[in-house]
Amino acid sequence: MNLRMLAPLAPDESPAPGAPQRRDLVSGLEKGLSVICAFDQDRPLLSVTEVAERCGLTRAAARRYLITLEHLGYVRNERGRWSLSAKVLRLAQSYMHSGRLPRVVQPELHRLVSALKEASSAGVLDGDDVICIAALTAGHLVSSTLQPGTRVPAWCTANGRVLLAALPGAQSDAWLASRSFEPRTPHTLTDGQRLRAELARVRAQGYALVDQELEIGLRTISVPLESSDGQVLAAINVSAHAARRSAEQLIDECLPALRQTQATLRRQL
Repeated sequence: MNLRMLAPLAPDESPAPGAPQRRDLVSGLEKGLSVICAFDQDRPLLSVTEVAERCGLTRAAARRYLITLEHLGYVRNERGRWSLSAKVLRLAQSYMHSGRLPRVVQPELHRLVSALKEASSAGVLDGDDVICIAALTAGHLVSSTLQPGTRVPAWCTANGRVLLAALPGAQSDAWLASRSFEPRTPHTLTDGQRLRAELARVRAQGYALVDQELEIGLRTISVPLESSDGQVLAAINVSAHAARRSAEQLIDECLPALRQTQATLRRQL
């Protein structure tokens, strides 16, 4: 998970337009959440020192936050290594049950999956990743990433490219320029200039098609989910195993259904 810590303002520095004043922010809450977000799939167990390094805290401060979170039931300590507890799921559950976006999208995923017999998911952009907020399979496993709460890299996934393409041009360019791209498969596009050109193509055609760049055998096509005023809120995809559908079949057979779902949701969002 990715939660950027707020840098302290210099005495003569003003916050960006629309940003809150530092005096209105609760620093302890911010840092406590950053400790929770320090754990992820690649780092499920962390020492106090590792938490401190990941969160920009002193070791003493990291220890206090971990002890507090342990007292509240959100982390546990096993022989000096810390991990999240299942209680953290309550935070996600609160969003899934109360958030308007997943509640509106999920019924449309059912209709889409029922019609195409392929998996579908919706996601939102969060830093480097796309977080899945709703997902449904068609009874056959396509990828372990197609479930609510999972995070996948934005730059090599269809939902991610749709969302990156929706960013203002300068913001999209800055996003690409500030990151390096490691190949996930032999098909992964890793050159920054080619990625920039691909995002321009996605922006022009209104959809993204990613062919086995995240996982071998996984093909995905995605369109943006827009509100009635044109704001891109999320992205929705259809995913199929490469043995079941070719890239051309995704465009010819799945894109029209995605477009219909896109139009239906735009009237509701």
